[in-house]
Parts: sequence; C-alpha cells; structure tokens
Amino acid sequence: MSCEHGSFVPAGRLRRALHKTIGLLAIGASLWLGAAARAQETQIIHPGSMAVTGFSGTIIPNFEEGLPPGIDPVDETFIDTVRATLRVFDVSGLGGPASGQLVYTPPPFEVTAGQIGQVFAITYDDGVRDGVPSGIPNLYAGATSLHGIRIVTPDADDDGRPERQRRGAAGATFIDGQFGTENGGGPGTIWKIDGITGAVSKFADLDANSGPGIGDISFDNIHRQFFASDLDTGLIHRIDANGAPVDTFDHGIAGRPAHGLAPVADDGSVMDIQGAAFDSEDPDTWGYTQDERRVWSVAYHGGRLYYSVGEKAEIWSVGIARDGSFAGDPRWELTVKADKDYAVTDIAFDNKGFMYLAQRGPVENRYDYSQFADSGEGEVIRYWRENPDDPATESVWVEMPQEYAVGFPQDNRQSAGGLDLQYGYDADGNLDTSVCTDTLVKSGDKLRDNPALGEQLAAGGPLAVHGVQITPTPLVKPANVPPFGSWFVDFDGYFEDPEVEGHVGDVEVWRPCEGRAGYYDEMPGGGYLPPFYPPDFPPPGNLPPCLDVEDVRYFCTPSGLEADLYLHDQSGFGGDSIKAQSRTPGVGVSAPLSHAPGSPYTVNITGHYPGDTVDVGLCFYRQSDRDKGGYYPCCKMTVPLRTPAVSCER
Repeated sequence: MSCEHGSFVPAGRLRRALHKTIGLLAIGASLWLGAAARAQETQIIHPGSMAVTGFSGTIIPNFEEGLPPGIDPVDETFIDTVRATLRVFDVSGLGGPASGQLVYTPPPFEVTAGQIGQVFAITYDDGVRDGVPSGIPNLYAGATSLHGIRIVTPDADDDGRPERQRRGAAGATFIDGQFGTENGGGPGTIWKIDGITGAVSKFADLDANSGPGIGDISFDNIHRQFFASDLDTGLIHRIDANGAPVDTFDHGIAGRPAHGLAPVADDGSVMDIQGAAFDSEDPDTWGYTQDERRVWSVAYHGGRLYYSVGEKAEIWSVGIARDGSFAGDPRWELTVKADKDYAVTDIAFDNKGFMYLAQRGPVENRYDYSQFADSGEGEVIRYWRENPDDPATESVWVEMPQEYAVGFPQDNRQSAGGLDLQYGYDADGNLDTSVCTDTLVKSGDKLRDNPALGEQLAAGGPLAVHGVQITPTPLVKPANVPPFGSWFVDFDGYFEDPEVEGHVGDVEVWRPCEGRAGYYDEMPGGGYLPPFYPPDFPPPGNLPPCLDVEDVRYFCTPSGLEADLYLHDQSGFGGDSIKAQSRTPGVGVSAPLSHAPGSPYTVNITGHYPGDTVDVGLCFYRQSDRDKGGYYPCCKMTVPLRTPAVSCER
C-alpha cells in the first residue's frame, strides 16, 4: 500500500488522518476515484463541461513500513501518479443562487499523472470526426513546468525508491508523473483525450523542448489546426489536425520589430537536469527562453492569433492567412496595466467584444511541493476595443481594463492563471445554453480563505478551496467585492491544504454557440457569387474586367456584419482603394476609406437578414488619381455576397 498526503507534505510534519476522513468529503473523494473508469463507457464532454488542470498531489510509497530514523519524509515524497492532473466537471447545476458557496458537482472524469504527467494548458477541438461533425469534441492538454520540476537518480539505499535530487546530477531523470514519460511523453507533448471514450493518446510533440514545457494551446476552428507556445524556444508552433507540426512563428525575430523593438533571438539555453547548474528551486536554471520573447498564452480569434509575451505582459496578434499560415503581419495590441508585472497565461474572448486576461504569479518550486507560483496578487481583467478608435491613443483597446474580484482574501487577487467563458445561469443556478458567454470561470488559490469573513463563509462549505470561481460577467469591481455573487468548485475534493499556492492551472469550457457569432469572431458559412459588370456600371474606356474576387471572410462587429474581400487585380489596373454601395434595397453598405497594403478590403453591411444575398457595388480605383480631383478611372463591378446564416450576438 501507499499513503496519500493530499497535495503536499510540509517539512517536519506528516498527516496521517486522510484515510480516516468521514462524511461528505470522504464520500466525494471515493466517488471521484472511480470516475475515469465509468466515463470510459460513455460521452465525457457535453455543452458547458468545464475542464480544469492542477497538480496531482504527492505520496510516500510504502509509508506504512515506516522510515528509518533521521530520514526527512520530504526526501521520500513523490508525485502521486494515480491521482488526477486533469478533471472534467459537470457544472450544469450549481444548486441555487450564487452566495459565495462551494458547489459539490457530480464526480468528474479524470486523467491521471501516470497517464499524462503534469499539464497546464488545455483546449477543445470542434468535434469533427472523419469529416463529419459529431457535436462531441476532443480535449487536448500540454505538458508543463508550471507545477514544478522534480528529478531523481536511481535507488542508492536499497529502499525500493529512487533518490530525489535538488540539483542536477549524473544519471538524473524526470520523476514519474512529471511528463508522462511512462507513456512516451515529454516536456513538449500535447495529449489528446477522446471526448466520447476518454481514451488518452499522444497527439503531438515539440521535440526541441528540453523541460520548460508548453505555455498554451489554442484550436483554430476555421482552418482546423492548433497553435502551441513553446516556453523553451519562444516559438509559436502551428500543428495540423493530425498532430503534425507545420511551421512556426518567432515573435522575438518577426514580431518585435513591428513595434519598433530590437529583435531578440533565442539564447539557446536548455534544461539540463544532469548538469551542475540545474537547481530545481531556481526557475532561472530551467532553460526558459528570454522574457522578451517568451510567449505564454495563445488564443485564435477573429482571423488572428492573439498571444501574450513576457512578465510585463504585452498582448500581440498575428494574422492567419486564408490557407491557415501565419500572415506575417504581427501587431502590438496593448501593454497590460495591472499592479504587478505578472505573466498573462490565458486569454479568452466573449461574444460582446471583451478580451479577458488572467495573470499567474512568477514560477516557484518549493522542494516540499507547497508552492508553484507566487500567489495572491494575480489579477483577472478585461479590455474592449475603442469604438470608434481614439486616434490619440496608441492602442485600439481602451487604456484601463476592468477587474474581477477573484477569491475572498484581501485584495481579491487570487488568480492562478486560467480563465474561460461559460454559458449563462438562471436564478436557480442551472445552466442556460441559450445565453452564450454570460459567465466567467477563472482558476484560483485559497479562494474561500478569509478569517475576517470566516463565520459567514462557513455556511458555504470548507474554506481551503483551490479550484475555480464562477462569476456572471457583468460583476466587475467594485461589484462582487467580496465575491459572494460567485460559486466555487474545488479541483481535487481535498480541503486540508490552505497554505499551498499555484496548485491549480488552466480552465476551459466546451461552449458551442450554434447560429451565433460574437463580435470580431469569424463567421462560418457565407460566400460570394461571381462578380458581374452591369450595363449601367460599365468599366470606363471599355477596359476588360480588371478585378476578381478570390475569397470573402465574414466577421461580426458591434456595428454589424463585416465582409473582408480578397481582391485580385488581374489586369494590372493598379487600384489600391474601393468605394462600396448597396445594390439591394433596404440594406446599407459602406467601406472604410483607408486600406493597408496587402490586407483585405473591408465592407460593412447592415439591415440584412442572416443568409440573405446582398449585391454590393464596388468602385476600384487608385487613391492618387482621386487626389488629383475631377474625373478619375474606376473599375466598377457588382459582387453578390451570400451572408452567413448566423446572427451576431447581441
């Protein structure tokens, strides 16, 4: 047998009471242990399912046999490989109105550290199987160093256990349960969990990753591909739907110069656990790429890949071309304004145009497993676009974000670095899938720990909650301070470790919103018919048709539908601007006057019904000709645009 000790073993003190725990907590924990086997028999992911990652906990093998005198129990404490590092929760019913209470969910589906090691980043795909939509996605998880790095050398004292090491040593290997090496995994592995069967398999490997792991992963549902950030090299990897690496984007070289910053190449440092320089308690020896090029979070949205860089977090984006490749147009979006310069480890967008960011404190790694991040000052904030854009500000986003109260401790800044949007909930705490993004879920530490509110909080369950806070999105500060307008879900069902920090990771929700698109979301469907040159719109001078439409992509914006036209100047006319007008009664059409070279031409459409075909008259001309005044050559044509049968979220 083995003895479990919750999440960690404090130095000089052992808990021996866990197996004697009685009542609801013990029942809940025992139910959870069988969840993985039962979930293998049926669908594990449903609309609203909430996946959460976190540290799997610790164990002293053969503890009942005792330890020799003078042996520090911490030296004999290892990762518990049979406990979960990823859980999928059913949060469809929260048991009543929000009052700051702990929610007891049905037993979650679990994936253990023995199967995949420690993971942080997670994402879902779109559920397309063999080319057919199934409505049941698969789940993906990326290997991480954010829950510590542990190394061992072979057993030297014949106690049947390897020897834990604080520093690099000859013959050192990663401890079992660190990276799923038992199943062929490593620090660059992305794992796939089948959404129907729960089967676990290796999906992809970033082979160059020596140990820092993966920062984040994101699924691009338009091109059916994935993006993953590599904390070792700083590269963003593009991976196809079968797990094959396609190409990379290097922010340090290709991104920084777009904002007037000097390029920074990777310094080539790696994690060498057999070298004397490696220190398990000093992340500066772990081989992370330089802060200036270190990409943490990635999120595909509205035809661009948004990503965060560095501890003084900057948000950038790069376009994704029609063929799915990086468009080569990196753009600085904003520099995060928060009290602490902490990394942004998760980005999410709702259907109303808000961008949500979650901070995680600097990486720590206590030898006793107690702390993996500097906790208690990480913020969850949201930005939105200026509408219209203020030309006096550098960014297209508002200067000051709104903040959410995360957890009950002082300042309410207990973010553990994960967030996502969830459907809405009704007054009784039941999931309402008719409302797409009305709730924010965010991971956090010590979420219900505040002695000053102890009596009031006690009615809502245990105080030592490390997990997820669920909050209606309108409740930004000063509302919901303290956060009694939220619900709370604990990650592992144990409530004995109020002092641990950084043990919870990312959170992602499966939230299909059929028939709706959010602001700046790319909209599926739609298209265009061949353009024609009507008798009352002839090309001047009997010129041959000078323009072809290669493609059109649709987006929702707060002002209505937006169509991005990719035009081909087939005759070499040399146009660089368009003027648009509606040829369909009752429908309004306009086009911005400015146009960036190489980018699509944008047309705004209002007053149509989803799925309608709208005839748009275009005048394609050279701005230099128009600037001369008087008559200027103009290639005129009409493009019938088939709008998507999707409504913009309101």
